[in-house]
Amino acid sequence: MAAGVQRLEAAELTAEEQRLREEVREFLAERLPAGSYDIGLGIAADIDAEFSRDLGKRGWLGMALPEEYGGGGRTAVERLIVVEELLAVGAPVGWHWVADRQSGPNIAANGTHEQKEYFLPRIAKGELSFAIGMSEPESGSDLASVRTRAVRVDDGWLINGTKIWTSGALEATHILGLFRTSDERYGGLTQFIVDRRSTGLRVSPIPFIDGTRHFCEVSFTDVFVPDTMRLGDIGAGWGQNKAELVLERGGADRWMSLMPVLEHWAAHPSSADTRWAQSDVGSIAARAWAFHGLSLSIARAVDEGRSPTVEAALAKEMATRFEQECIEIVARHFGRTPDLSSPDPYESLLARAILTGPSWTIRGGTTEILRNIIAKGLIRI
Repeated sequence: MAAGVQRLEAAELTAEEQRLREEVREFLAERLPAGSYDIGLGIAADIDAEFSRDLGKRGWLGMALPEEYGGGGRTAVERLIVVEELLAVGAPVGWHWVADRQSGPNIAANGTHEQKEYFLPRIAKGELSFAIGMSEPESGSDLASVRTRAVRVDDGWLINGTKIWTSGALEATHILGLFRTSDERYGGLTQFIVDRRSTGLRVSPIPFIDGTRHFCEVSFTDVFVPDTMRLGDIGAGWGQNKAELVLERGGADRWMSLMPVLEHWAAHPSSADTRWAQSDVGSIAARAWAFHGLSLSIARAVDEGRSPTVEAALAKEMATRFEQECIEIVARHFGRTPDLSSPDPYESLLARAILTGPSWTIRGGTTEILRNIIAKGLIRI
């Protein structure tokens, strides 16, 4: 089998891991009783820094970060369990999501001792919020063509350019971005940790079709970043970025965005033809269970020290299409056009999903790009 393509083994949760799931469920039932919060659609959920800090106190943020830097020293599988339970109830995870999922592990893998000592304990406590500075207005899916440039000056770098579709940048404390440090296509990219309060940095929210303003354009005008905030070696950004995308693509957040709506619909079917509704519920449940198994196998592979890049791309490509199919099925059984302003939170959430669902196959890598990654990996077998 070709390098980079790995065979995932079927996996199940241990008794101890099942106990963790029950513990998380009990906590969420008490911390987020029905009607006490706005239910979210996966990673597009509300921002609630206090809730994130409460998770940090329980040891459920930074779970896989090193203990010596304030992390939990636990496994990717244990983190997956917590994430699944959070997404199942549409919890307000927006404040900590990026930092916990990928920025923290990226810093743990590539940061200096000083960077780890400062950032990782604060991420694990829910004190810091990160946004991802990757996409640019004219780069599209060709991430290696980014042009926002970091130029070396005394004691640091000056950054000029624009990032776009930077989710959560308005509220984030930091932006971990990919910037061009030379003209070499892949070897000329370097990652930097940028304080959002930096002089010359402007964040402009972009209104989305559902009225939310989660996406942002981030402009850099002579933004000074000290060299101490360079993450990894100069020119190592492309490899670090690819490893980061594995963390972004292979998890439960790629198949559980609609889960609160699905669970409510399964318990309260509105279709007159219950036989067809039951058939669709069964089909969705079976596929959701398969995606759970795929995410679990990917997490087990990560815990074994492997980097399942192709497998994560495969999971994301299939899972986000599955999510969009679920929207179509539930909307069809709903019987009418759902109202975004409905007092029924589940009708409003379904309306929001219909409007925003097309973006789910774009964020984290378009379907076409992922298929290229998968094909290149499989063709070398």
